[in-house]
Amino acid sequence: MGSDRRRRGFSALSAVLTFLMLTGAGGYLLLAHPDTPLPPEWNPAVPLDVTAPATPVTSWKLARAQEGQACLSALATDGGSYSSLPDIEETPRCHIRDRVRVTEVAGIALSPVETRCQTALRLALWVRHGVEPSAREVFGIGGARLHHLSSYNCRPIRTASGAGSRMSSHATADAIDITGVTLADGRRIDLNDDWNGDNASARFLRLIRDHACDWFDTVLGPDFNDLHAGHFHLQSTGWGTCR
Repeated sequence: MGSDRRRRGFSALSAVLTFLMLTGAGGYLLLAHPDTPLPPEWNPAVPLDVTAPATPVTSWKLARAQEGQACLSALATDGGSYSSLPDIEETPRCHIRDRVRVTEVAGIALSPVETRCQTALRLALWVRHGVEPSAREVFGIGGARLHHLSSYNCRPIRTASGAGSRMSSHATADAIDITGVTLADGRRIDLNDDWNGDNASARFLRLIRDHACDWFDTVLGPDFNDLHAGHFHLQSTGWGTCR
């Protein structure tokens, strides 16, 4: 579902960019002029603002804000609590580049976590445009805290038969594992307790899983295998797996 939305988003963006290319100089002025009638969230020339309405152009802007100052600038628009830190180079295969420390994302608290800027940026987009709207849709209130199992971990990938031969995306902080959400009224929704069933909590968890697929390139949860029964593995790299 998330991959389908992403493909539709890129198709819409391609159509916009093709139109602007065909209009030549007029298209450039439409994008760059201070008085352009094109809303910022639809303007590819305007940098990513996490708080702006999500459009098909947002994914394109995200792809251009993955590293360095572009990522930090985009993350600063969220209004959460982030601090930039020196990179960690533990080994050639284990490192955190563009390292940030996060204690609040899109107005929702979480235990301090160190991760890559792009992982934090995708997390902010997911919480703001997926978790919060879903909580209000299902429960009528917002979220208060996001629960996680950390991001950086220098280890091989885990498989059903044990450790694999490849390093995990956690070894470069390109992923974060989310276990649940505490709502503003104190109710805690956890994957271990609430994924199965036909109730509001299960519906909420499925909604936010689907929304995660709009912002992360790999999303694995209980529908993938037993190793992910208690958490969503949200990964910045991959080929669009959404399970």
